[in-house]
Amino acid sequence: MAHRVVIVGGGAAGIQTALELKSRGIEPIIVERDIELGGKARGWHKLFPLFTPAKDIIDPLIARLREERIRCFYGQEVTEIASDGVVLRSGERIPGDAVVVATGFTLFDAHRKQEYGYGLYDNVITSVDLERMMNSGRVVLTDGSEPRRIAFLHCVGSRDEKVDQKHCSKVCCITGVKQAIEIKQMFPDADVFNFYMDIRMYGPGYEELYRSAQQDYNIHFIRGRISEAAETINKRIQIKAEDTLTGRPLRMTVDMLVLLVGMSANYENKNLAQSAGIPLAPNGYFRTQDSFLGSVTCEREGIFFAGAATAPKSLADTLAEASLTASAVCNYIKVKYTK
Repeated sequence: MAHRVVIVGGGAAGIQTALELKSRGIEPIIVERDIELGGKARGWHKLFPLFTPAKDIIDPLIARLREERIRCFYGQEVTEIASDGVVLRSGERIPGDAVVVATGFTLFDAHRKQEYGYGLYDNVITSVDLERMMNSGRVVLTDGSEPRRIAFLHCVGSRDEKVDQKHCSKVCCITGVKQAIEIKQMFPDADVFNFYMDIRMYGPGYEELYRSAQQDYNIHFIRGRISEAAETINKRIQIKAEDTLTGRPLRMTVDMLVLLVGMSANYENKNLAQSAGIPLAPNGYFRTQDSFLGSVTCEREGIFFAGAATAPKSLADTLAEASLTASAVCNYIKVKYTK
């Protein structure tokens, strides 16, 4: 193979981009800061809207990568990117004819919303914590008992100017619906409540799942934000909110409060952008050339993007965009070496 492309990030976006490049006769090299591939999807239980096991998507991608003998650097953090390669923290430089930034996102830290008590109260968890519980096959309270009343809170770390997270994380609404249904499937007699600002069901099958949650599973959706959560003497969670449809204050005690945490821009974006002399969007994600014909390209020639490095995306959107990225890289290399 005459040409090489360095891919920063070994999650779904990086893997899919690498596989597409390899199929087009270009040598991809993945640099992953974790000790294994798969990114955050590796720890997920099931995917919306069809409850597809996450491992059924991620495991085959990793298996194909190994079959293709694509070279990967594990446990290596990139400190500099340029159109002709990257520099690792060790000082080693990996050259390439182009670079794809597939660094994904950082989960919002729920500790920053102190009013909800995450890290203070035992039975306040995040949507990520709940996925881990589901993966283990055991969703229980800290005393080992089963929850009988569960509340989900949408938009924790999304559309919130107080924590400088003004953007919508795109997948939290459907994740909340999916998880609420899974809880009802596990505990049919449980009362499940979803507190939301707006319900944004933008994808295929999403609105149908939302309707099913109400009609088939009797999940309650309350338009209103929780203002405060506190722990009772018997370790239950008392929440204060306002039902904004009726204009009435609401107080409720639940066994478990699930915070649907959003996507934040990766902490490393600022340094990587500075090293390459490329701009970031106001929300901290990498800024693309434009939103239409340049949605995977950078203003600096030779640098490309894939997946949630540029904005919150679902796994399906991420995989589709990775194929587009690979195509854009191939066209760039073809033009570059035929001038």
